[in-house]
Amino acid sequence: MPIKTIIMGAAGRDFHNFNTFFRGNKDYEVVAFTATQIPDIEGRVYPKELAGDLYPKGIPIRAEEELPELIKKHGVEQVIFAYSDVPYEYVMHKASLVNSLGADFRLMGPKYTQVKSTKPVVSVCAVRTGSGKSQTTRRVSLILRGMGYKVAAIRHPMPYGNLVAQEVERFADYDDLDEYDTTIEEREEYEPHIDNGVIVYAGVDYEKILRAAEKEVDIILWDGGNNDFPFYVSDYQIVVADPHRPGHESRYYPGETNVRMADVFVINKVDTADPDNVIAVRENLHRLNPNAVVIEGASPLFVDNPEAIRGKRVLVVEDGPTLTHGEMAYGAGYVAARRFGAAEIVDPRPFAVKSIAATYQKYPKTGPILPAMGYGAEQMKDLEATIDKSDVDMVIVGTPIDLTRVIKLKKPYQRVRYELQEIGQPTLQDLLMKKFGKRK
Repeated sequence: MPIKTIIMGAAGRDFHNFNTFFRGNKDYEVVAFTATQIPDIEGRVYPKELAGDLYPKGIPIRAEEELPELIKKHGVEQVIFAYSDVPYEYVMHKASLVNSLGADFRLMGPKYTQVKSTKPVVSVCAVRTGSGKSQTTRRVSLILRGMGYKVAAIRHPMPYGNLVAQEVERFADYDDLDEYDTTIEEREEYEPHIDNGVIVYAGVDYEKILRAAEKEVDIILWDGGNNDFPFYVSDYQIVVADPHRPGHESRYYPGETNVRMADVFVINKVDTADPDNVIAVRENLHRLNPNAVVIEGASPLFVDNPEAIRGKRVLVVEDGPTLTHGEMAYGAGYVAARRFGAAEIVDPRPFAVKSIAATYQKYPKTGPILPAMGYGAEQMKDLEATIDKSDVDMVIVGTPIDLTRVIKLKKPYQRVRYELQEIGQPTLQDLLMKKFGKRK
């Protein structure tokens, strides 16, 4: 009899593990996915078109809160934990729950889930969400292009819409973003690459995505999400660490996996971190992986008109996941507001409506900053309404996109941009040139 299995996830690693190991595998029967972290994933079905012949009705996606009931109802023998950026204590509480109900608890590693490319793969992953993967990936893409290589960035999945339509997505311009009805979270990752002339692939079926990208590029650039490890076998793995959260290198799953697999560490934000914390992070990384090269870097801020911020009461909007499950109290927008003389950073929580208010309840550690939550049209409306209601002079937009492309900002605003800048030597340019050389 096939082993009855549930995959716990958040519309990313869970689908990938299923596609690479369980789909078509008669030794297992996946009775359900469970979903958390991302709103409104549950209640859907992983469609039959993607699930394969063994699942003619598809696979239900249920709320993680229903896990005990599902284990009992289906006689589940195995539960796969397949999402990221969670503390070890959290993971073991889930393991204890599952074990108490009689089932095995499993963490799947690279052997059964990574796909091998026909092209070289450079991956950029992290210790935690919000460490600076995005600007590091952009920096790597520009270096490789400068060396003569054509590069495509393949982004960790964010399939929150029609999963069949999102099986393989290719983004070369802004029209593609509109065609796939992308969320704010997707745009935050895709737009900066497009602005740099780099094609982005994403979707649901990451072997099909890889094969499509291989047809048009020389090097695959894996652009990781959360602190997950790569979906592809990497020829060169870069891992970003954040000295604003020292000690997290060995306390969050699966960030430590990335640390132990890394070829290169980028300790980002050293310009704004406590020097003692930078040293602590460096020592922690060395203890876990003494063979990796360490680069220190900064993410300097750029604002169109810094003087416009001075003396204003401002609302700061930041990248959503960095504040929520990334547990950061602030981001680049907050730093810019303080640096350029804002009179007051206004707490948006009294003005939060509907799903934005629910986000603050779910993530109470999120402080007086507004997470740019936009996982669907309704949530974007709630974000817009929260900004409109806020009693402020100006909005500081710390997300990496032009927010006005998806919502209307009726108040004056300033965008904050940031890019990775290595400090000292070696640089990423030095290391990538040594690894790959110029394209002949």
